[in-house]
Amino acid sequence: MDGREHYYFILISSIMPLVGVVIAIVLGWNHVVGPWDIVLLLVLNVITGLGITIGYHRLLTHRSFAAGRGVRMALVAAGAMAAQAPPIIWVAHHRRHHQLADKPGDPHSPHLDHDPNLRGVLRGLWHAHLGWLFAKDLTSDPLRYCPDVARDPDVRFISRHFVLFVAGGLILPGLLGLALTGSVLGAATGVLWGGLVRIFIGNHVTYAVNSVGHYFGSRRFPTRDESRNVAWLALPSFGEAWHNNHHAFPRSASHGLRWYEVDVSAAIIALLEKVGLAWDVVRVGREAQEKRIRNRHERSVVASRAPDAT
Repeated sequence: MDGREHYYFILISSIMPLVGVVIAIVLGWNHVVGPWDIVLLLVLNVITGLGITIGYHRLLTHRSFAAGRGVRMALVAAGAMAAQAPPIIWVAHHRRHHQLADKPGDPHSPHLDHDPNLRGVLRGLWHAHLGWLFAKDLTSDPLRYCPDVARDPDVRFISRHFVLFVAGGLILPGLLGLALTGSVLGAATGVLWGGLVRIFIGNHVTYAVNSVGHYFGSRRFPTRDESRNVAWLALPSFGEAWHNNHHAFPRSASHGLRWYEVDVSAAIIALLEKVGLAWDVVRVGREAQEKRIRNRHERSVVASRAPDAT
């Protein structure tokens, strides 16, 4: 998928799910929605959402754990069904983001080239949320940012046939809707709720981590960027919204670093590890966390005691 194809894919994958949401609202208003539609929405959202958070993000991008070929393929295929981008492109953009977070060259920082007034803030948030995907010159060279992933034959296969996986993510809920309801209408609403509405919700949750997660929220750890922990976004993002934690320790398989920080993705990785389907899981101990916080405090004390240069 070249730059032009990616641009048109993003355009279509942004408009069609939005149209689907509008249709779903109209049908829901007229009571043309059944319990299986909601079940398909929730189930497919979990499957594809975890494909992004565990497969694309923690496995491929940050190598937070290792897994066998079958598990890797299943997770990455589920991520492709989310319709965000081919895995190689997704990983390249995300590794570039970490290398240049909130600095020139970051593909989706809300803080660059925008005035500090309200209009500038909104423009920055829009750019980080979705606008960056429409940049005509958007490119992150896979051989520079993720040569290991670019040379993986399984990931290359899924990237090359990415559109087919997206189509499969629409056809599957339709077939399930047909099987569960025994009607063509059930198949159509299955595609609508388990396909288009699911893509809309899942993608905008991911986009919110890029935008909201670099502007609003708390900062436990000192980082060279503006990453934030956003508690209310943690559950719908399957743990991705503990974003400051993640930028402080990018390779950690768990982004929720306290018992009360819900991280569904980390729980699934732990379960895979327990049954022998994942190994070499990267974890950050409490001592390393406290050391980072302590170093921030020590630097702030030194800075406060420094003589005024003026």
